[in-house]
Amino acid sequence: MGGLPQKAAPWPYPSQAGDTVWMGAIDADGVAVSMIQSTYFEFGSGVVLPQTGIVWQNRGSSFRLTEDGWNALRPGRKPFHTLNPAAARFHDGRVMVYGTMGGEGQPQTQAAVFTRYAQYGMGLQQAVTAPRWLLGRTWGEESVTLKYEDRFAPEVVAQMSAAGHQMERVAPFTSMMGHAGALVRHQNGILEGATDPRSDGVVAAW
Repeated sequence: MGGLPQKAAPWPYPSQAGDTVWMGAIDADGVAVSMIQSTYFEFGSGVVLPQTGIVWQNRGSSFRLTEDGWNALRPGRKPFHTLNPAAARFHDGRVMVYGTMGGEGQPQTQAAVFTRYAQYGMGLQQAVTAPRWLLGRTWGEESVTLKYEDRFAPEVVAQMSAAGHQMERVAPFTSMMGHAGALVRHQNGILEGATDPRSDGVVAAW
């Protein structure tokens, strides 16, 4: 039997910790990058580029192998996905990069973080930390309720329920709402960063 496995691996294969991650960087010259790495399913494509160590994703599995209809596989087409690393340049010279993981919640979380900071004047960390919501599904979930973190004012929840939303309360700080992050370079060169208390992310400078 020399070296052959004697015991079956667990099945279905349990999901592993980690998958999608947002990263941002801004250098001393103001060059800014916002990126998301996501394998899509736990193993991605299973292909690693030896020169870089980058794992190829397998988002092509979102195509349909039909002649027509939604997302049919054709030359030049891109697969459906939720990845949308973002960047913004403000009139006062600030540059902001921001993003998150979180399935269908990604555009909702990014809109919340950006508008809180840019439109409502919240501090960058406060904009990331403040309670969030998710309308629809997230990875591995079937529920399409309006989920909200248990830190919103009760009157807000009551108003949303009265408007007809099917409300679902979740933990005060849950990974379901994404792992957001943001960096801002101010016109005077000062760099500011925020990381999500819902994740193990970090802001680093060197």
